[in-house]
Amino acid sequence: MKKVVVFSGAGLDKESGVLTFRDVKDGMWNNYKVEDVATPQGWKNSRDKVLDFYNERRREMPNVEPNPAHLALSKLEKHFDVTNITQNVSDLLERGGSTNVIHLHGELTKARGCYNNSSGILDIEHKVYDIGYNDIENGDKCEKTGSQLRPHIVWFNEMPFRTDEAYNAVHEADILIIVGTSLQISYTLDLLTNVRRIVSDSKNPCKIYYVDPSPMHYLDNYGLSIEYIVESASKGITELVESLISKETEKEVG
Repeated sequence: MKKVVVFSGAGLDKESGVLTFRDVKDGMWNNYKVEDVATPQGWKNSRDKVLDFYNERRREMPNVEPNPAHLALSKLEKHFDVTNITQNVSDLLERGGSTNVIHLHGELTKARGCYNNSSGILDIEHKVYDIGYNDIENGDKCEKTGSQLRPHIVWFNEMPFRTDEAYNAVHEADILIIVGTSLQISYTLDLLTNVRRIVSDSKNPCKIYYVDPSPMHYLDNYGLSIEYIVESASKGITELVESLISKETEKEVG
């Protein structure tokens, strides 16, 4: 079974009504400064403000529904071995039916402790709690470390999660679909250029599709052959998925 990797950014969730950083032109997100609520320093300065911000976002999630792009991506699993690698922290991919999702930047519906009280060092072996759409209150503690629970979110200046799994998945991909990302996060280009190159595997190169109404062309500089689909996530992904499934079905029948 062919391996499909989908690498998604905020543009995938935007049509569901989720605000993206591309929309935050003045550094304000619903009256919050990004540096105040999405950095370790912001957490240090005001835990209440950070908790309030993520509690508000979490409360909004039940009212946000998967859009046609999320639903279309889940259909790929009937015909391909699919891994979704996403920078998004929502649960829209899972609610849309996708079953194998790597959240590089964490998940809004989870919480974890922040520091090991005995050493003052970030708890690498952290316990992660599924909290659904419930609030995290100041005073809620991790049962393992006794530290204050924080959102299970990767903030600016923190390392993304599960990068080794993501790199391996991209390298093994037969088809790579990029959707809704500006590719402006430093590690992203390294991850996505980890595909099998034509020069090293001419018999079976990775086919790359990039779906975005305003795609960035950074990957062109790496000698990769990319098919650009200049459409919204919903339209572009729906049409691409239908095409991929149709071609695969023909092979299966044949």
